[in-house]
Amino acid sequence: MLLLLSACTPATSIQSEPAPGFALSTYRQFAFMEVKSDVENAGPDYQGHVHFLKQELTRQLEQRGLRQAPSEEQADLLINLGIVVDRQVQTRETDIISDPPRYIGQRRYTWQSKKVEVGRYSVGTVSVHLVDPVQNELVWQGTAERVISDKPEKLREQIEKGIEQLVGEIPT
Repeated sequence: MLLLLSACTPATSIQSEPAPGFALSTYRQFAFMEVKSDVENAGPDYQGHVHFLKQELTRQLEQRGLRQAPSEEQADLLINLGIVVDRQVQTRETDIISDPPRYIGQRRYTWQSKKVEVGRYSVGTVSVHLVDPVQNELVWQGTAERVISDKPEKLREQIEKGIEQLVGEIPT
């Protein structure tokens, strides 16, 4: 049963694109660029999730030999984060065989299929851009996207796994 449930959970979609000749091992210190938010109705937990995302990126990059610089000016690699949370509506179409008619008129009754809302969910996308501040060039970009949980503890687990997969795509 557990195997069946884990097979049904949506996977994280990862995309990455390095600049020609980019290798993470040529950098020593990184810093985060300011995260600007245009999120409406972000809720009180939004900043906490951004902070946790930065912590997880820091942990993963430190495991690969980099250190976090005290400031942007001292870093030889800058990280620009983009975060998008999109609310989606799941629908299905009614069917004359499985959905009984709501009204049977006296004359000229016809069946018309329509879309019915069956649920709502959120899709989260994190984009990470690594920028060389000396050359002022994007040296690597990656995105992770998945359906995200409304439960904070599950969301943190999803962030950990997604960032681990994303950082794993960075060429060393």
